[in-house]
Amino acid sequence: MSEAYIVGAVRTPIGRKNGGLAPAHPADLGAHVLKELMERADADPSAVEDVIFGCVDTIGPQAGDVARTCWLAAGFPEEVPGVTIDRQCGSSQQALHFAAQAVLSGTNDLVVAGGVQNMSMIPISSAMLAGRPLGHETPFSGSKGWTERYGTQEVSQFAGAERIAATWDVSREEMERYAYESHTRALHAIDAGYFRREIAPYEGVTTDEGPRRDTTLAKMAGLKPLTGGGRLTAALASQISDGAAALLVASPRAVQEHGLTPRARVHHLSVRGADPITMLSAPIPATVHALGMTGMSIGDFDVIEINEAFASVVLAWIKETGADPARVNPNGGAIALGHPLGATGAVLAVKLLHELERTGGRYGLQTMCEGGGQANVTVIERLGPADPGSP
Repeated sequence: MSEAYIVGAVRTPIGRKNGGLAPAHPADLGAHVLKELMERADADPSAVEDVIFGCVDTIGPQAGDVARTCWLAAGFPEEVPGVTIDRQCGSSQQALHFAAQAVLSGTNDLVVAGGVQNMSMIPISSAMLAGRPLGHETPFSGSKGWTERYGTQEVSQFAGAERIAATWDVSREEMERYAYESHTRALHAIDAGYFRREIAPYEGVTTDEGPRRDTTLAKMAGLKPLTGGGRLTAALASQISDGAAALLVASPRAVQEHGLTPRARVHHLSVRGADPITMLSAPIPATVHALGMTGMSIGDFDVIEINEAFASVVLAWIKETGADPARVNPNGGAIALGHPLGATGAVLAVKLLHELERTGGRYGLQTMCEGGGQANVTVIERLGPADPGSP
């Protein structure tokens, strides 16, 4: 079997809701990281065989196959196709999987994977709410098969996060300490310049806008729960955000023919499903599955990125897997940095690779909860030397 190498990885800063990236057309955000990706990897755009982007709520400026639109907006060759996929929050992590699978199978030699999302411009769930017929208040309303199987239970990420907090007995105070640590780690990484190599500034926005320097545990304790009697507050959930990220995946033949430099090897790819009502617990069985497939243990990973959709998701995952909290989201996560839905999977992959390079770590694991009760797991192995120029 062939190998799939990551030879390039870049992201925009993550803009906060109505922040510096809010006016940017999604095609321009995507085009920006594509141009930076090709330039930084010293790759020929005409050699790319496909562009696979993740995006959620593909309506308005995100409609019409935004992967293709981003590529063309970058000024790149028209003969290179693009496809947009939706696996909810894991969309661009799945884009990386599809790109690596194409290379591993020998179907393609050079593929772009990435994602883009402007949540300021296209609010969350816009696609679900658009043109909703009477009696179909949710995607499941009116489905006889769904109702027979799952009844009329509330299906939402907020309800799922609350169920996780209750099932794994994760207290509000525990989640607030975790959320505060996410902001602390993110601000330390920004101030120390850890993200400098991975970010392509966009029209004056040079760094992630989400982390709050003025947040305190006392402020978090004063917030009202998102649901009556619940444990979760806005401070314990990921932020609405805008951003884009892209990675370049190459075969050994492409590396040789185009003079590319492998930075990491895609070591493992998998995706698993779980209960769609609890929804956000899938990273737990997905990680167990990945460890079984690879023969690795959770202690083998130097860096772990798990999306902070809600604090309860990460804390339950840590309790189940026994992961070292110091290695989990070491530079903060979506609670502080933000969660631009369809772009987040690629953002986490970019962060994971650069942190392995910065610290000299060998193996990294990435996972995230996704709508429908799903979770992708990606394992990469750093190949190149640690970056001597990193802070």
